[in-house]
Amino acid sequence: MKAIDRERRRVRNSVLLLSALGWIVLLAGSFGATGLSHCPTMGSGSHSASFHALLAMNPVSALATGWALMLIAMMSPTLIAPVLHVYQRSFTQRRLWSICLFVIGYALVWMAAGAVLLTVQLISIALMPHSSWPAVVVGLIALIWQCSPLKQLCLNRGHNHCELAAFGVAADIDALRFGVMHGIWCVGACWALMLFPMLLIQGHMISMVIVTIVMIGERLERPRALSWRLRGTGKLMRIVIAQVRLRLGLRSVPGSKTNAWV
Repeated sequence: MKAIDRERRRVRNSVLLLSALGWIVLLAGSFGATGLSHCPTMGSGSHSASFHALLAMNPVSALATGWALMLIAMMSPTLIAPVLHVYQRSFTQRRLWSICLFVIGYALVWMAAGAVLLTVQLISIALMPHSSWPAVVVGLIALIWQCSPLKQLCLNRGHNHCELAAFGVAADIDALRFGVMHGIWCVGACWALMLFPMLLIQGHMISMVIVTIVMIGERLERPRALSWRLRGTGKLMRIVIAQVRLRLGLRSVPGSKTNAWV
């Protein structure tokens, strides 16, 4: 059990460190680093812009880089369970390669989805520059999707961790396929949540943090029956509250042996 716990901590800490690095680069890019902006920009003072003009001001390479950074920062924490699945079911000499293949498959799906979402973002800016209506509309769509049975279906399928072959090309194909399938269900669950911050006029980073917390909370929930209900951070909040109470309880007993662990 101790070995398994060590493996879990190693994977969790590595993934969270990668996410933290993504947030740091995004924050640095948001304050003037060129080519790293995750939100397309318009010329200062302009009130209308064509789609082609927006593309000229926001090269595809810069948009792709910013989207990749968003994925690293926001989606990495949601991958702890599947990455651990690949880690535990791969031989030591294959672990890193299998995880890389899983991430490649997952990233390919999300980069393709990003092309669609970024196009929607650019079109909304071209048609309604400096308008809050695109964010309002997508926010309502995201809320409806958040409550829908289809959202629950995607979340349930995201919990399906397939068996992986142990050797050779079959193991490579299985790891890559696992990444692709997990990415498909992840896009199905999170596309609206990811699009909403992209359409906000202000508060991009704060909304991204909130969306990330919601997505992490969703992944902690067990698969459920398909139904209409609001999904969010219920279990995550219960875990946080339990940890706070536990620590407050430990601190409130002076001289207790358990105080040494606080």
